[in-house]
Amino acid sequence: MAPREALHDGSPALVVAAQTMQALVQDRYGGPDVLRLADVPRPVPRQGEVLVRVEAASINARDWHVMRGEPRIARLMDRSLFGWRGPRLRVRGTDYAGVVEAVGPGASDWAVGDRVFGEATQTLAEYVVAPTAAMARVPDGVSMQQAAALPLAATTALECLRAADPRPGATVLVNGASGGVGTFVIQLAASMRLHVTAVCSARNSDQARFLGAQRVIDYAREDFVASGSTYDLVIDLVGNRSLRDLRGLVQPSGSLVLSGGGVPGEGRLVGPIGLLVRAQLGKSRRGPTVFTPLASPAGEVLEDLAVLVATGTISPVVDRTFGLDHAASALHYMESDHTRGKVVVSLPSAPAHQVSEG
Repeated sequence: MAPREALHDGSPALVVAAQTMQALVQDRYGGPDVLRLADVPRPVPRQGEVLVRVEAASINARDWHVMRGEPRIARLMDRSLFGWRGPRLRVRGTDYAGVVEAVGPGASDWAVGDRVFGEATQTLAEYVVAPTAAMARVPDGVSMQQAAALPLAATTALECLRAADPRPGATVLVNGASGGVGTFVIQLAASMRLHVTAVCSARNSDQARFLGAQRVIDYAREDFVASGSTYDLVIDLVGNRSLRDLRGLVQPSGSLVLSGGGVPGEGRLVGPIGLLVRAQLGKSRRGPTVFTPLASPAGEVLEDLAVLVATGTISPVVDRTFGLDHAASALHYMESDHTRGKVVVSLPSAPAHQVSEG
């Protein structure tokens, strides 16, 4: 029986212990050593949200950016996410896949037991409250680990290609072709019948070809900027070359797409944001059209991506899987080992708790 305590008027009242869960938290900026597993209150779904029991989550570059508070200018630009000494949200993570365990108000299209995936905040935890507008169902035949690898990286890849809207047969160079976004860009571009040149390390060249690249450039042996080749479309996912160099790779009527980038511990003040700002300031110049797309999570896009996985058109490249108790090691691995594709955090399946719908 639950313990009782007296109210101010002397009548007894039930004391209900708050439900908790384990999550990967941080209280200050720094390397992976600032991350720890801790018990935190289990969230409650509000309007347009559901509570999801997480079975898998994936790591993105966004996670180490927030973990380190880099580049530092972001602490001024996005006050909803970055505090000055530590992040606004203690729990890391953006992508998830799991099972709906409770339904909040205004989410009647979803039911307890639905297998879902999507984008939210604070997903490196046993439970997450997920906005239904950025969620989709996991199709039959698609694993939770595959679904968790999709949301941010695959959506970004798709937006990069949609921004430029290349015609079949166009040539595209992808700088950063072996990472989470890059592996999806290659596959999506190949499905659009584009001729793909992938820039990556020698150890990832076979993977790039397998995913659909016709040509691979080993950046350690060849400077792709100095090659003299030009392309209809250049997608830069690294941010390690100047805007002038990148524009020089694009045919005058072509497109340059810039998305993210940066290296942990380098460019700590401005990082890739400087390249994006210069691109915006130079948009009036003649020559290639420059795009800096922002991938906004949307259920419709996630549904499209899920179908592509279910039909075998694209396949998430999962480099390594960690347990939640080793999620800090997953961040360290992503920072230090130039991962191939995605790093996934897998949580053990557990029977759903009996939770009433709200």
